[in-house]
Amino acid sequence: MATRRIESTQESRRLLVTAAAELFAEKGYRQTSFIDIADKAGISRGSIPWHFGNKLGLLEAVVDDQVQAAPSGFPPPAGDPLDQVMDFIRRPATRLFITLLAEAVEVGSPIREHYARLHAALRQGVLARIPADALPPGTDPEAFAVLLVGAVIGVHAQWRVAPEAVDLESVQATLRALLPAGPGNA
Repeated sequence: MATRRIESTQESRRLLVTAAAELFAEKGYRQTSFIDIADKAGISRGSIPWHFGNKLGLLEAVVDDQVQAAPSGFPPPAGDPLDQVMDFIRRPATRLFITLLAEAVEVGSPIREHYARLHAALRQGVLARIPADALPPGTDPEAFAVLLVGAVIGVHAQWRVAPEAVDLESVQATLRALLPAGPGNA
């Protein structure tokens, strides 16, 4: 009986985190209410403070979930790393990063620290998948990871706002051309 209760509690928590992530991506953190999250998850809104304490605690759970998923959001480091990056841009969950960015850059934002952790996980994912020897000579791998994460966020934002104006295949070809020593360009 206790095992079933634990499983039910874990499932409720998972449903709430999933619903919150989708709503935060769609509406933003501030514009999403407990009622919105509970309705989407199909769970009592009283479950949110029980599981997470408050809305910021729920955001922390969403970010933790995304941090855990960020490195695994790409397939294992096999195949073309640039293809993996472009696949990441196309993922619906990537929209969450863009939506949270608008709130995270504000001075005193309660989500700033959490967003910084998310960026760190994305940079680690890049570093794990694009070997230093694939970069042009003299390129700092960590600086490249910062640049690529920034480019991914920027490309994704532009693509979401005006998909007809952003040709992702052309973006990928251009990125590949900028990395002449990169995989697939030897």
